[in-house]
Amino acid sequence: MSYEAEPARTREFFAARAADWDTRFPDDGPRYAAAIAELGLRPGQFVLDAGCGTGRALPLLRAAVGPDGTVLGLDLTPEMLRQAAAHHSEAHLVTADVGRLPLRDGVLDAVFGAGLISHLPDPPANLRELARATRPGGLLALFHPIGRAALAARHGREITPDDLRAEPNLRPLLTAGGWELTSYVDTDDRFLALATRRA
Repeated sequence: MSYEAEPARTREFFAARAADWDTRFPDDGPRYAAAIAELGLRPGQFVLDAGCGTGRALPLLRAAVGPDGTVLGLDLTPEMLRQAAAHHSEAHLVTADVGRLPLRDGVLDAVFGAGLISHLPDPPANLRELARATRPGGLLALFHPIGRAALAARHGREITPDDLRAEPNLRPLLTAGGWELTSYVDTDDRFLALATRRA
């Protein structure tokens, strides 16, 4: 498997698109809501939106964990976080790398990552770092509002066998990172892989 992302290139890509990012995908809200509902978050929990971007998931995560819960939005790109801060007050926002989370061991109940996996510079290490900060039995949702084939077509590409999000590739990657894949959906209108933090 080849890993395609580099932090500097990722920041550059998203920085240039931050101002109009949400207007480019105006119909994704219901798909985000459905994915977050499948996480089964409960009031009072601590959830991380890893690679939160402009914060589209933040209000939904806040609604799920309630006023006594904690929502942390983390992103590598300051320009995206500025957009999130301008429109969302329901979360703590931090500029940081998922490879070095500013969190203690086992504090998270859940991690939500929209479009995250293909932008990780070192997916095995980054998934281990997410697992380190998540309690045993905690949850991980890797989400995209369209499936792999539809996303590839949007970019004028075809799916390749080394795609990290393909179930035969993702399952062992998650296992090596301390997660157990429990559900996998890849249809034209969404991609959602759910995993549980192994004890």
